[in-house]
Amino acid sequence: MNLQKTYTVDEAQKILENYCAYQERCHKEVKVKLKEMKMIPEAIDKIIVSLIEQNYLNEERFAKAFVRGKFRIKKWGKMRLLRELKFREISKYAINVAMQEIDDAEYDSVLDELIQMRIHQVTEKNIYKKKKKVADYLLYRGWESHLIYEKMNKYL
Repeated sequence: MNLQKTYTVDEAQKILENYCAYQERCHKEVKVKLKEMKMIPEAIDKIIVSLIEQNYLNEERFAKAFVRGKFRIKKWGKMRLLRELKFREISKYAINVAMQEIDDAEYDSVLDELIQMRIHQVTEKNIYKKKKKVADYLLYRGWESHLIYEKMNKYL
């Protein structure tokens, strides 16, 4: 027999307030969490509206924090950041605001740093295969192909 705990709207509200206070969340994460708690659609909408009104949930703030964090820590490029934000159903407006968090000069220097680091890591002797391996690594991380090849030609 499956005994799933049931929650009142107030209990669920408190749980989600803590969930959102712990770290920035997007609307999709909150909705998934509430569905896992077996909340009905009306209750989900009511709780999400309440979280937004109390500023626990803010899509723009989430998008900015996400972009800053993934760029600085994981060194993701703009294409990967854009794809991940779209996957989380973030609005175009919030995505555009968030992408402005990345300084162009810093973006350029991080790409330089990644290319140099990866060139030293790849032991391939054939220059074309080496370039492909370095490019594949950076493309996977969401860096724009024209920037990758432009910079790689400087180093290889």
